[in-house]
Amino acid sequence: MKNTTCSCKSDETASSSSSPNQSLRKQITWISITLVGWILLYLYLEKIARWITYDLLSMQEGSKLGESVLFFLYDTPKIFMLLVLIIFVIGIIRTYLTPEKTKTILRGQSEWVGNLIASLLGIVSPFCTCSTVPLFIGFVKAGIPLGVTFSFLTSSPLIDETALVLLFGLFGWKVAGLYLLSGLVISFVSGIIIGKLHLENGVQDWVYEIKETEKQSQEKQLAFSDRIAFGLHEIKTIVSKVWPYIVGGIAVGALIHGYVPTDLMADIMGKKAWWSIPLAVLIGVPVYSNGAGIIPIFTVLLEKGAALGTVLAFMMAVIGLSLPEVIILKNILKWKLIGVFISVVALGIIIVGYLFNALI
Repeated sequence: MKNTTCSCKSDETASSSSSPNQSLRKQITWISITLVGWILLYLYLEKIARWITYDLLSMQEGSKLGESVLFFLYDTPKIFMLLVLIIFVIGIIRTYLTPEKTKTILRGQSEWVGNLIASLLGIVSPFCTCSTVPLFIGFVKAGIPLGVTFSFLTSSPLIDETALVLLFGLFGWKVAGLYLLSGLVISFVSGIIIGKLHLENGVQDWVYEIKETEKQSQEKQLAFSDRIAFGLHEIKTIVSKVWPYIVGGIAVGALIHGYVPTDLMADIMGKKAWWSIPLAVLIGVPVYSNGAGIIPIFTVLLEKGAALGTVLAFMMAVIGLSLPEVIILKNILKWKLIGVFISVVALGIIIVGYLFNALI
């Protein structure tokens, strides 16, 4: 009887343990098949777009309208396909980086090391503008220096991981690396400057008055199949929110691609127009978009002869100094600190723009 009982329990344990493994194998098989189809479709996107534009729609090849339609039909699925792949991979990575883990890493670091780590963590952080308020409060209550906190809050939106990977896929590692390096430098330096200015009084008083309620919660260990499921869920959640910006950005890019003369764009945003970089930053601040939505415009501006530094400054201003972020920051910061933050980051973006235009 004892042996029978043990055998039954053993069978039940084996069955229960094999179930997650079977689920994981099914997910990996499904993902592998999907990835093969993704690669094949991506390789033939341009041919499909040209067939639709010039054969199915009978548009004249080389015409302004034809070029605009081809740009839209080619770039729309290309951007979305890259976006889906990026969101899935980064979604899995994000399951390993929780707010508690981030605060633990940053707490107790020296000023320079803390700012560097904060800038690096901001790249892969799962936090957006909407989570700025609770995240900032959590950092303050955890005793993390204000400068380190601002390095993180600058890096998180400024170095958009979606934009980073899209730039790599569309332009190669040099352009993507320049964007990454410049974003890290701006985030690091802005945090150092704000820390040296000792602007703790620029934080709203109610933030410091909140009682410390941090509790040591045991972090839930996720199975890898759960992390895959989270990555798939992130695709649905993020794409449903950003698709209007992406389509809008591609539409604007298509119009510029087809109808704006190359000489005109080179005159307005070329290296000779010294005033174009500050103007690009000023225009970029009120424009609300994200990395995926601004990349199509970034692409076509470069194609039309705009200088890399000028376009990069515009993109960084749109992503890192958006008007909604400023409005949200007003809930936790006083105008003096907000002004310093915007000024330091904007100046850093402008310097980066001039530097890249001079070197490249």
